[in-house]
Parts: sequence; C-alpha cells; structure tokens
Amino acid sequence: MSAADRILVQEVAPRDGLQIETAFVETADKIALIDALSRAGFSRIEVSSFVSPRAVPALRDAEEVFAGITRHPDTIYVALVPNVKGAERAMSARADELNLVMSASETHNRANMGMACENSLVAFARIIEAARGTGTRLNGTVATAFGCPFEGRQAPERIAEIVSRYLALGIEGITLADTTGMANPRQVGELVRATLRQVPAERLTLHFHDTRGLGLANVLAAREAGAIRFDAALGGLGGCPFAPGASGNICTEDLVNLCHEMGIATGLDLDALLTLSRGLPRLVGHAVPGQVAKAGRPCDLHPPPRVAA
Repeated sequence: MSAADRILVQEVAPRDGLQIETAFVETADKIALIDALSRAGFSRIEVSSFVSPRAVPALRDAEEVFAGITRHPDTIYVALVPNVKGAERAMSARADELNLVMSASETHNRANMGMACENSLVAFARIIEAARGTGTRLNGTVATAFGCPFEGRQAPERIAEIVSRYLALGIEGITLADTTGMANPRQVGELVRATLRQVPAERLTLHFHDTRGLGLANVLAAREAGAIRFDAALGGLGGCPFAPGASGNICTEDLVNLCHEMGIATGLDLDALLTLSRGLPRLVGHAVPGQVAKAGRPCDLHPPPRVAA
C-alpha cells in the first residue's frame, strides 16, 4: 500500500491524555487500557512519563504500568522523559522509545520544563549518551511549534533550527506539536513541507490539539503536504497543564473514522476503539470530547420513525 493510501495513528492517551486528570486512574485500569489499545492495532503507544510525581501525580505509577502491560511484538511502547534520571528509570522499565520534549518558545519551555531551551538541549545530550548502545529509540518533540500562548507564533526558522539541532544530537524521530491548538491548515502545510526537507516522512510525527476545532482539518492539511504519522488520544483526552485554555488532543476514533470514510487505511479496529472510548467516562469520571462514540459511525443506520396513521 502506498503512503497516499494510509496513515499511521499513534496513541498518546495513557500519557498525554491522563496527565492532567485530577482523579487518579488506578494502575490496573491503565494497564488494561494499554493492553486493549495494543490489541486494536497501534504501532506506537505512549505509555507514561518518568517525571517527578510531585509535578505529574497522575502518572506516579509509570514503573508499575510498564511492568504490567502485555507487550505486542509489533508495538513500540514510548515513555516521555525530562532528564537523565527519568531516562534511566524509563530504560530500566524497558521503554522501547524515549520522547524528549522542548518548546520552541523560551517562555513555555521555562513553564513546562523549568529550564531554558539551551539547558534542555544539554540535558538531551546527556540522555542520548545514557541511551547509547542500549537499542532504545529516541524521538524529539518540538512543543509549541505552531504557536505559544505567551509569545505567539513561532518563526519557521526557529522550528528548522531546533529540528537541525535534534538531528545533530542523534535523535532519530521528530514530532511537531501544536501544544496549544493554535495551528491552522495553511500554516500546517507550510511547516510540514519545510520540515520534510530535513526529515523523511517516516520519521516525522504531527501532534495536534483540537482546542479551536481545527485538529482534523490540520491533519488533512499535513497529509496533503506529505505527512503520514499522527498522534491522537482516545476520546480526545488530554491537554497541556502549562498552556492556558489548551484542551485535549485530536480524538483517535474520530480521526480513524475520518480516514476510513475517505478510504485511507489505518490498520486500526474502529469498533474496538469506540467500545474503549465509551468506557472512558467511567474511567476518568467525566464526559470526553470524542464525537463518533456519541453519534455512531455514518454506516450505523437507524430504523425510520413510526408515522402515525
């Protein structure tokens, strides 16, 4: 199947989706969710984050979750790490890939990571050295790549510079993240085309939030520009705790439904995803944004209403 006929959807709900939940999701429930997502066909699942439990108490059980999941041989299990200590914990837990995150915005990076961007890059170099020879994959995320709530739009040259520095450090995969949901389709197309001159499509991921209702439109713009890999979160869970007004990620099952309706293959079991999404309100204690789980698929027809004689 050609790239034009498919996209790769990568699931981030267990980490990016649950990180801002105020009610703690029990470890056994996290493990069951990740195992069900593995069975649904995902090639990548972001499992948890090895950060201070004081900073992200919702993910304080990262080791236990990694130890408890049933690993599918075709699935890469990812951990977000902020520093060498987090990386060492993640590698001890047998994470297949480490996701390193730095904001394009200096202000947001200080709020999110507690350090200047240059210091983040120094920390990345230490992480990469610690991972050398272990076979652990490395992905570098450029947060606020499409805009910062404190500084506004980031210059394309700034994004290109960060990508170049990531590649020079030896980071294989690159993610452009619309952390605050500020992207629009025209901007997305331009930045994706520019970044694909630095990184092949197989190594570039787009991470969109649906804060202003443009998430799926941005996916289509990125795909038209040549992108094939996208992050999404079951039910549309998530949001950045350090981005005022930022709501959840684009919804996995809504994205998969869009693709399947357009004849774009994902390799994912949409019925299984809808079942999982409909169970999320019980898990997190509130309604979730996803639309298809509420309305049903377009092919789910209903009997006509009775007409009075």
